[in-house]
Amino acid sequence: MKTNETSFQHMLVCVKNVKQEDVEEWDEGMPLPGDIIEGIAASDSCTLEDIEDRLFVPTKGKAELRLQLRRMSKKNDEGLVWLKVRRGNQMLHLCVRVVHEKRFRLHRKFSFRAASNDKHVAVLDNLDFDQCTELQEMSRRAVNVVPRGFNQEAIKYEWRRKVATYLPDHRSTVVSSILFMPLANEHDINSTTTRAMAWFSAAVSSGTPIVFVNIQTEQISSSKKCNSSRVPTQNVHGIRLWFLPGTEEIPIELIPEPGENRFGIDVKRTDEGFVCIFAVTIGSAADRAGLRQLFENSIEMGHMVVISRLEGKNVMPTMVSSDGLLHCCNHDDIRDTLVGAVDQLESISLHIMSWPTTQNIHTTQPVGAAALRPPM
Repeated sequence: MKTNETSFQHMLVCVKNVKQEDVEEWDEGMPLPGDIIEGIAASDSCTLEDIEDRLFVPTKGKAELRLQLRRMSKKNDEGLVWLKVRRGNQMLHLCVRVVHEKRFRLHRKFSFRAASNDKHVAVLDNLDFDQCTELQEMSRRAVNVVPRGFNQEAIKYEWRRKVATYLPDHRSTVVSSILFMPLANEHDINSTTTRAMAWFSAAVSSGTPIVFVNIQTEQISSSKKCNSSRVPTQNVHGIRLWFLPGTEEIPIELIPEPGENRFGIDVKRTDEGFVCIFAVTIGSAADRAGLRQLFENSIEMGHMVVISRLEGKNVMPTMVSSDGLLHCCNHDDIRDTLVGAVDQLESISLHIMSWPTTQNIHTTQPVGAAALRPPM
């Protein structure tokens, strides 16, 4: 006598996989791989609390389910339907949205997606029980193992107040960078990187108070002029080096008094393009602001007093062009700003980059990567 096949050998209509590849966005309220579709019911504004088993039409295969999806999607504008799903020992009711599978052009075929996620689209197939069980185990591990955070929400942040309170100057980003363009004879990124680190090492060795933050490649579109128009050429890669002031930026305000014709500071530019103070006049506005004491302490420790910003504007080097020239703040512009302010008896603000007040071993020798940080 021929025995009947058990239910475990029957083909079942099942979610074979989902098109949502980001497993971190899966949750148990979505259709998951391995879900066995037992029935389908029209939405009809039913909620999870009042949906009843008697409303579900049994499904006997993939083709029949697709036909039912098509019919029921027409019953409400949003295309919502209920599914009765067997998942392990549980029977779940899931609200999903009917979608048209675009890959089928000649015949419109339908599937469904999670109501809460447009990307979470189910791919249907007829599978046996063992195949469904294997997929369910995979889904269970994915949902339970993947670390999940709390739901996100948007909160208001007082940007204007925070910037004004926590930055030394609200017009400054604090962190600075310099872009190194490749020279004409540099055909690999390592050569440009070597020059960038040589510049940084030389600046630190000379006593410039800067700290390495990061280095990255940057794609730059180049062009050439041809018959009065610019023709794009191939992209090149430069190196951008990010850095911070040694430990902090010290705000200084220079306030002239009647009869004074200068603030009392002399500035020069270093080989690496930084603007530093090399003299402070006794009794001047700079002296009264504390710059002379700061200057003398820095000289004693082997540091330079470097101006990072003048009137909130960056005065540090910003780029090295493909011809090897260093682009930095124009020295005449700085002088004219200082002269113009003192002529009008106006105060002027500047920021000084500072090292810690500990002994710095001054050296003109090249330094290694371990030395590219504030002295301890």
